[in-house]
Amino acid sequence: MHIWRSTDEVPGDLGRSAVVIGNFDGVHLGHRHVLARARELADEQGLTLVAVTFDPHPMAVLRPEHAPTMLTTLEHRAELLVAAGADAVLAVPFDREVADWSPEEFIVRVLVDALHAAVVVVGANFRFGNKAAGDVATLHESGATHDFVAEGIALDGGPQVWSSTYVRTCLAAGDVAGAAEALGAPYAVRGVVVRGDQRGRELGFPTANVPTNEKVTAAPADGVYAGWLRRLDTGETFPAAISVGTNPTFDGVRERRVESYVLDRTDLELYGVEVEVSFVERLRGMVAFESVEKLVEQMDDDVDRARELLGAVA
Repeated sequence: MHIWRSTDEVPGDLGRSAVVIGNFDGVHLGHRHVLARARELADEQGLTLVAVTFDPHPMAVLRPEHAPTMLTTLEHRAELLVAAGADAVLAVPFDREVADWSPEEFIVRVLVDALHAAVVVVGANFRFGNKAAGDVATLHESGATHDFVAEGIALDGGPQVWSSTYVRTCLAAGDVAGAAEALGAPYAVRGVVVRGDQRGRELGFPTANVPTNEKVTAAPADGVYAGWLRRLDTGETFPAAISVGTNPTFDGVRERRVESYVLDRTDLELYGVEVEVSFVERLRGMVAFESVEKLVEQMDDDVDRARELLGAVA
């Protein structure tokens, strides 16, 4: 997988390309419609398909107080873009200087000089350049001068227009099934498993603990979920019951984290392993139990429901 972190890293012998542009956070079904059309055109014309994204999100520079929590890291986003059809990813380092580029300057610097674009495909509502002055019409007009054609694709989702904001809204409500519908796959978070307080192991449910960093990537609302844990080093995937939150039954202030109990496995050693935890269905909200015994009773029920649900979708 090729990730170019500036236009300087784009190979000089790239040749003509098909280009898609966007933040592509989460790479939801709307994004995939854009990529599918660009892939079709790239194959017809023998072009390299490059996905252009921005790092960090432009809002983090322009209005940081309103910057969204990202659904994916840049590396995960790039993986999803390649899986959806891109040959390479150009992550434009977004700063105040780039924010001041006029639409024409962006077109010349990125699309013409760096990528030698023959085709540009974007979402129909795509805006770019200083003060978001550029749009699909701008691309059409500039393409006539710079020898590329442009298309705007509606990000349709039936009655719902798919968007990263919609996915975040679903996650904030714990509606991971709704998020998965918009994404075309279960929402997932990634992280390195850390040593926790060992309470799960003591209760018979050893968990792989991944701290959440809500400034970096989103996580679903506090609660218990059925889902999957995948080792990123080996690719092994396991069914899991997943807790998101701070474990309110026990005293003490703790960081929010994702704790995954791999169903019916107590032998896994995952400390220090990078994992991906994906969420299939919410089982319940997070509550404080009056006793450890009540908690264990509920955990037994959670595991049974997760086993049944995941067995049905495996």
